[in-house]
Amino acid sequence: MIKVHLFATPNSVKVPLALEEAGLPYELVRVNVRAGEQRDPAFVSLNPNAKVPVLVDPDGPDGELVLTESAAILVYIAEKTGKMLPASGTARARVFEQLLFHASALSPNFGNAGWARGAENEGAQARFTPEANRLTDLLEAKLATQRFVAGDDFSIADIAHWGWFWRRGFAGIDFENRPNLQRWYDELAARPAFVTAEARVNALLG
Repeated sequence: MIKVHLFATPNSVKVPLALEEAGLPYELVRVNVRAGEQRDPAFVSLNPNAKVPVLVDPDGPDGELVLTESAAILVYIAEKTGKMLPASGTARARVFEQLLFHASALSPNFGNAGWARGAENEGAQARFTPEANRLTDLLEAKLATQRFVAGDDFSIADIAHWGWFWRRGFAGIDFENRPNLQRWYDELAARPAFVTAEARVNALLG
């Protein structure tokens, strides 16, 4: 069975969301990043970068596969199952466009904005919070004309973005005056796979 080493973080939740949507059985392995468990030698042996999540698939294409980086894991799950990622063409390109926008822009800026808020660093807040809001508004505008972030079909790009909006308060982001983003978020949150995955991940906080 696939094992996912993770905690209740924006990047971690993406993996069980994708596994639930794909219909793959999996086991969650708790790595309490608040207690510094991501620096334990056993975990670092899986990911030298000491970051969650990590996926371990005993049935990988060449035997056991240990994979890090949430975006790479999402692509792997999608390609393994033939779900949530178009096989070719413009639709596939749009999914990758949003995945890379998430990895290079939205995710790091949300993380930095959250750190600045927690550290009460006014200079950093002045830099990162407006940028996090600007990026959010780009998605709001996109969702005014299409159902999902990469087009009219649900994809792993939606999972990638949803993970950070799930913890949007950390970055000081809200849905006020963003009705399209609110509609998209609520629609995904109500999907059975999302309900199950969110509950399993939140249980790690107990």
